[in-house]
Amino acid sequence: MTDHPRRPASFRLEPQEPAEAPRKATSIQQRKPAAIKDTAVITPAAVDVFDPDTATADELDGLTPPPAIAQKRRFSFASLLTVTLGVLVSLALGLWADNLIRTLFERVPWLGWVALGVSAVAAFALMAIVLREAFALRRLASVQNLRDEAAKAAADNDVRAAKAAVGKLVSIAEALPATAKGRALLHDLRDDVIDGRDLIRLSETELLRPLDRQARDMILAASKRVSIVTAVSPRALVDIGYVVFESARLIRRLSELYGGRPGTLGFLKLTRNVIAHLAVTGTVAMGDSIIQQLVGHGLAAKLSARLGEGVINGLMTARIGISAMDLVRPFPFNAERRPSIGDFIGDLARIGGARKP
Repeated sequence: MTDHPRRPASFRLEPQEPAEAPRKATSIQQRKPAAIKDTAVITPAAVDVFDPDTATADELDGLTPPPAIAQKRRFSFASLLTVTLGVLVSLALGLWADNLIRTLFERVPWLGWVALGVSAVAAFALMAIVLREAFALRRLASVQNLRDEAAKAAADNDVRAAKAAVGKLVSIAEALPATAKGRALLHDLRDDVIDGRDLIRLSETELLRPLDRQARDMILAASKRVSIVTAVSPRALVDIGYVVFESARLIRRLSELYGGRPGTLGFLKLTRNVIAHLAVTGTVAMGDSIIQQLVGHGLAAKLSARLGEGVINGLMTARIGISAMDLVRPFPFNAERRPSIGDFIGDLARIGGARKP
């Protein structure tokens, strides 16, 4: 038996196809693009108005009361009732004093003479008080009329009316030591200014600018005191009483600063005008939205509720002071910038540590 060896042969190898990549167990479905509906609302970021760096001018101007305008005198039945009741009370007091003096003369003559002398002194004091109040009311009315004349002269560019208004302002400022330098400069340049509007602006700058600075300091000091006292006081009645007291003292001091010197009746009338203006414009007390903006944005996390109320009361006092400036200032704000809440809000915020580092 013989073996037959196998002949060599060639084999053709077919190329292998690459293996398919394993498919993922889960497939991600891409979301189809869709348009945003019109009902979507984008909420703006909260702004801390206690930080002057982030608060806008419009937000601060919104807290500032609009310029106050003195109310015109008009007939009122309440005033008529007050006058008639006052006359009746005066007649009753006079009749009582007459009967008293007659009775004393009948019983003890020398006591009658003493009562007659005391009555004469009382009548003299009453007449002096009446004249003083009448002059104070007239002086307050003249300041309000002067403000209207200055505004009209500046608007019409009337040189003659402007000189008349400036002359009245100089007569008021003669009793104010802070205006001495401005009066001397205005006297030297008065004939060189031929434009009525420029004369009004020059007089306001030289005579009223130092008074405006003192007025801002007074308002800021009163607002700080109100903020601190109302923040630490234990009772709400104490808060109300101190705010009323500080506001009344601020109105009187501002009037005396600008040469008004109001009496008792003039002070009551001026206070009524200030409160009436703030009540009409809706700025006596802050609304819920403003309180939420002041206390809720950056302040609640750093201050207690009492301290936040103190700052708000201080802002209300500043508003009263700004409105009082509008009524007691002889000239309206033209060349000088009118104070705003932004001038005081930074200092009041620093009292409570609300200013951001």
